[in-house]
Parts: sequence; structure tokens; C-alpha cells
Amino acid sequence: MKDPAIVATPRTRGGDSEKITINLGPVDLGQIDLLVEEGFYSNRTDLIRTAIRNQLALHAQVVQETVARRALVLGLQHFSRQDLEAVRAARERLNIQVLGLASIAADVSPELALATIESVVVLGAFQASPAVKAALAGRIR
Repeated sequence: MKDPAIVATPRTRGGDSEKITINLGPVDLGQIDLLVEEGFYSNRTDLIRTAIRNQLALHAQVVQETVARRALVLGLQHFSRQDLEAVRAARERLNIQVLGLASIAADVSPELALATIESVVVLGAFQASPAVKAALAGRIR
């Protein structure tokens, strides 16, 4: 379903971020600290983000081809209560597929989510109320 009220905005940088944890051996960590001390990077996070961006740039073609092949929304896709009520009124169901961030408004009830969302596949982050996430648990892959 194409609805202009459903927002898809590509994002590559910004204030919104997810925290990840990685385990490194002491030698790797020491080398990172050495590069920071020598002024190549401002801190450990700067080096790690730079390394990740370099790898993503190296594989950008594969990512773009896969996004197109799998019909993923790239960026941000937000669903408001009004969006989902329109889907329900049209007697349709959504298959949400996002590479980035998918979010469901806080005022969406679990019942409305269950009535309108067939499946959720998010490579990145999925934001919804705990009640909506619990209701959709069997539909989130």
C-alpha cells in the first residue's frame, strides 16, 4: 500500500543511534588506543565508526541490490494511529520491511496493530510500545 502519510526518510547520520557492544582482544584494543593517542582518531568510538562506514562503503553495491531485490524501505518508516486506521478501513494488512528504523506511534493499540500488521522485518531498529511489541511478537522476524 502506498500512503503519503507513511514516511520513509533515508538517514545515514543523526542524533538517533543504537548502542552495540563488541568484544575485542587486548591486542586489538591496545592498537586502537595507540591510534587514538597518536591523534589518528578522537576516541575509540570514532575509530570503530570509521571502520564500520568504510566496510559499508565497500559493500554499498551489494546493499543497494539487496534492498531493491527484497523490496525493503531504506531509512525511516513511521506508522501513526491514523495510518493504521486507514489500512484497517481499506481492509488491508501491512508487511513492514525496513532497513533502518521502523516505528509505530505510542498511541497505537495492540489490537489495531494486530488487525493491520501481517509481518515485521526490520534490519536495524524497531520502535513500538512494549504492548504492541508483545502483541506482534509472533509476526516479527
